[in-house]
Amino acid sequence: MKEMKRPERGKSLFRFAAPQLFYPLAGALAPWFAGAAAVLTIIGLWLAFFVAPTDAQQGEVYRVIFIHVPAAWMSMFVYLIMAFWSAVGLVMNTRLSFMMARALAPTGAMFCVVALVTGALWGKPTWGAYWVWDARLTSQLLLLFLYFGFMALTEAIEDPRRADKAGAIIALVGAVNVPIIYFSVKWWNTLHQGASVSLTKAPSMAATMLAGMLVMALASWAYTIAVTLWRVRPLILERERHAEWVAAELDALEGRI
Repeated sequence: MKEMKRPERGKSLFRFAAPQLFYPLAGALAPWFAGAAAVLTIIGLWLAFFVAPTDAQQGEVYRVIFIHVPAAWMSMFVYLIMAFWSAVGLVMNTRLSFMMARALAPTGAMFCVVALVTGALWGKPTWGAYWVWDARLTSQLLLLFLYFGFMALTEAIEDPRRADKAGAIIALVGAVNVPIIYFSVKWWNTLHQGASVSLTKAPSMAATMLAGMLVMALASWAYTIAVTLWRVRPLILERERHAEWVAAELDALEGRI
């Protein structure tokens, strides 16, 4: 007898593009990422506030960067991932891709708000003002408006398909703003300091400071994945509510209650 060929792992993963298969996977993975986020956050805050030394120039106020910098990174990364899923949805017409984009948006907006608020708290003692119309700050504020616009538009349009396409256009057009945020300190004369962490040169901070910042960044990633997976599950149930498997899932949930 001829041996049956095993499906390639890459191809087998594509089956999770089906909402019916992704729904239980998201429910199984989310608690693990949430637990990782909690552990990493505790470790990161301990490094940031109890291990990292006091900055010679800024004193203790610099410690806000352990929250500000990861939040700023995530606000940009999440938007790019949201734009990626939007592009996949438009090109491949996959329902789950649009749902992933919508599930990511509130978390990205939250990180954007955190970045702006913590930046203001750092700016007051450093610049003497909570807000200045700096290129970096202004483009970051524009990113927040793009998040709000995406969420408002997708919720305002009743037809899910039209809402998905309209939101995808905003996500893709708004992605142009992300490199503007990142390179603004190089392209214009801004008050905002340059990047302390770079892939092309050594970091301009102590090793413990860098470790605390990177751990907090990993915690932010784990949190984002967990919350997105939890948020996409009710979106799947809502979109697929006429499918038989959703009715069976809802009946099972009622039975547990």
